[in-house]
Amino acid sequence: MKLLYKPFSIVSRVLGARVGRQAFTTLWDGITDSPKPSPNDPEAGLLKITGSAALEAATLAASAALFNQLSSRLFHYLFGVWPDKGRGDDEQQLPA
Repeated sequence: MKLLYKPFSIVSRVLGARVGRQAFTTLWDGITDSPKPSPNDPEAGLLKITGSAALEAATLAASAALFNQLSSRLFHYLFGVWPDKGRGDDEQQLPA
């Protein structure tokens, strides 16, 4: 099933990254009129650089998680099997 799920995973990663970048751009434009500061810009403040990086990371992580879950649900709907089922079973059977 892992091989069959691979195309779903690839498409979800590409779409998640694209949507995440667009969501960050929209959020950043709503916060300020200036473009995203570069970490190498000597005139950009530390708080602004850190804030933009944190917002970008959170937005990208949230969109990646959303699209990963949606692709898993679509795969389950189409094939009747959850793509990563049984993934953690080996860890539970190891002796303590």
